[in-house]
Amino acid sequence: MKNIFLVLFVLSSLGSRSQIDNKIVIGKVDSVYSTILKEQRKVWVYTPNMKAGMQDPGKRYPVVYLLDGEGHFESVAGMIQQLSQVNGNTIVPEMIVVGIPNTDRTRDLTPTHVVNDPPMMDSNSSKSTGGGENFTSFMAKELMPHIDSLYPTQPFRVLIGHSFGGLAVINIITNHTKLFNAYIAIDPSMWYDKEQFLKVTQKKLASQKYNGTSLYVGIANTMSEGMTLEKLEKDTSVGTRHIRSIFAMDKFIKANPPNGLKYASRFYPDDDHGSVPLISEYDGFRFIFSWYRFKFSMADFMGPDTGVVQRMKQHYQTVSHEFGFKVSPPEMQINGLGYNALSQKQYAKAAALFKMNIENYPESGNVYDSYADLLVAQKDTLKAIANYQKAFAITKSEETKQKLDQVQGKSTFTLTAKE
Repeated sequence: MKNIFLVLFVLSSLGSRSQIDNKIVIGKVDSVYSTILKEQRKVWVYTPNMKAGMQDPGKRYPVVYLLDGEGHFESVAGMIQQLSQVNGNTIVPEMIVVGIPNTDRTRDLTPTHVVNDPPMMDSNSSKSTGGGENFTSFMAKELMPHIDSLYPTQPFRVLIGHSFGGLAVINIITNHTKLFNAYIAIDPSMWYDKEQFLKVTQKKLASQKYNGTSLYVGIANTMSEGMTLEKLEKDTSVGTRHIRSIFAMDKFIKANPPNGLKYASRFYPDDDHGSVPLISEYDGFRFIFSWYRFKFSMADFMGPDTGVVQRMKQHYQTVSHEFGFKVSPPEMQINGLGYNALSQKQYAKAAALFKMNIENYPESGNVYDSYADLLVAQKDTLKAIANYQKAFAITKSEETKQKLDQVQGKSTFTLTAKE
């Protein structure tokens, strides 16, 4: 369908959230009963915008599972939409977000039971600790199958957790490595259990294989006034136990790179424990999906060369390898490039782009409609009619029907005049 992009860097829609009863809705509340946890668990689910007739109806998405969902769901969903849709961004893929609100946070996000761990936890606050394995089983055996059965998921998963959630992330990557493909641990509570968990983690990181797995760790500045990183190296005070334990893990990983693990970390001197999640999530996504974005040149927009098509095919072969399943260039992005070439009468380039869309999205009516627009411009009437007919058979679009009638009318007139 005709959609000429004259602004070079806006190659897809700005994105929009659903509007229901004059309310902006960014997701839905779902739930699943857990026989493992013996309770009903609510989850908050965001799915990428899908405009009818404009995208492949069979498109499926990676999934982000977000601990402490009630605290981070809106910001993470918005960030992913911004980085994957708005202003034509393809920095990260479009993804489904599953936020998991808490019922008993201490129980679910701690790996082992502790009686107390002063001054971090007293005997009262530690009563329910140690339910992390049950919670992981809930995610693996109940929540994930539920999400996969109802939503258009791909088998690529990211887990994000902050504080105790970060502790849970580290526990899962060391004990259930292949449950997720990528992990973001934000200011994780590596002090847990008098740092016994840290010691166990270091041993497991050194002994296991992590091929195809990514881990990003964000570290907040939780040091008191006057403390510096230089002083921290020799400090043993209780007040720095949290940050020291994280740096100890970070130092160990960098000195003993786990087999196959793709790892990065960053210390945020201007962010405390409460503010660090947002920037860590942003940097974590950029790290995990560093291979995803296709970088355009000015010639891709303005020049007649069709080389961009081959470059995109090669790039998405790499992306497909990283994901472990086939990924094609976004339909609407290619559609926009095609119309940009068409507007400049670069017919060979436009044809190569529209044909690539047909190859990748054969069930989309839009790809045939767009290619037919090019054929009309080239005065190839019979092929244009055939492609409008294919498009209309799929979409039943009134716009396509009008264009088809117009071209068929001209074709009949031409034939009659020749006779």
